[in-house]
Amino acid sequence: MNIDIDAFNKKRAAAFNQHKNILKKLSKGQTLLCEQCNKPLQLDLNGQDKNKGMVSCAKGCTRIELELG
Repeated sequence: MNIDIDAFNKKRAAAFNQHKNILKKLSKGQTLLCEQCNKPLQLDLNGQDKNKGMVSCAKGCTRIELELG
């Protein structure tokens, strides 16, 4: 099995940038919709673990865990 490291790194960087843009928009109060279910995404920084946050939709299709510190 041959792994294309460059392609993997590009895909990972694109996902990171997409998540970063989602965070920026949600923190500014903009409404973003889940790509799967079209429900609004919510930013939760008040979870049980003070060092983690979460971006998710009501159905759970989108779930992005955040390391806060």
